[in-house]
Amino acid sequence: MSDPLHLVCPHCQAVNRVPAERLVAAPVCGQCHQPLFTGHPLAVDEAAFQKHLARNDIPVLVDFWATWCGPCQMMAPHYAQAAAQLEPHVRLLKVDTDAEQALGARYAIRSIPTLALFKGGREVARQAGAMQAAGIVQWARAQGA
Repeated sequence: MSDPLHLVCPHCQAVNRVPAERLVAAPVCGQCHQPLFTGHPLAVDEAAFQKHLARNDIPVLVDFWATWCGPCQMMAPHYAQAAAQLEPHVRLLKVDTDAEQALGARYAIRSIPTLALFKGGREVARQAGAMQAAGIVQWARAQGA
């Protein structure tokens, strides 16, 4: 049996320990008993973003976007489709750069939408521009997600 992975619950933000081989068995949160994976990206504020980066042992893919951005709106359903394909091996987050301006500044987001892949809390890859679901999945997997 492998070492357990730490996963942040998308519902209550509790950190759970799940054996790697149980990721595909629809694990639930030990605190709130909700599914640890929903097949949908999770919209986060700065505090939740930081917790997911710091405490998830799986890669975290982040869509930096804004409500007024046409390409962001076009990509949103594709990002949701990618979540259904990449979970449970990748956590997908969405950060509204208008609501969370400090995050946009900290990560030097110059254009949106921008995808950023994090492993162990560090950014390992970035891709700007709208993509379709297959392209998001292919890009993320090519980066080791």
